[in-house]
Amino acid sequence: MFVAAGLAGESGRVCGIDLTEEMVRRAKDNLAGAGISNIEIQKVDSEDIPYADHTFDVVISNGVINLSPDKDTCFREIYRVLKPGGRFQFADVVLENKLPEDLSGSLDAWSQ
Repeated sequence: MFVAAGLAGESGRVCGIDLTEEMVRRAKDNLAGAGISNIEIQKVDSEDIPYADHTFDVVISNGVINLSPDKDTCFREIYRVLKPGGRFQFADVVLENKLPEDLSGSLDAWSQ
């Protein structure tokens, strides 16, 4: 959000969502401490993105999609809030092979 706020400029708007109140509070505190004010951060409880259709020029996801239990809905929501011709950038873990059983059910493996 630091980089996006700089790119959007003072007249632009940067919106963030997170699944936990702790991360929302942390992001707000860090951004306010850096003097960044063109931001909005909300807590969400699911894959539902709380913005109208065709709201954003760019959607950025950093490691969240692989945490979603319903990836199809997650991608549909991202597409819904993007303006026509908008861009989607994401950084997530992509598997080329099936995970071994001892790793697929391990919370520690998913969080590393």
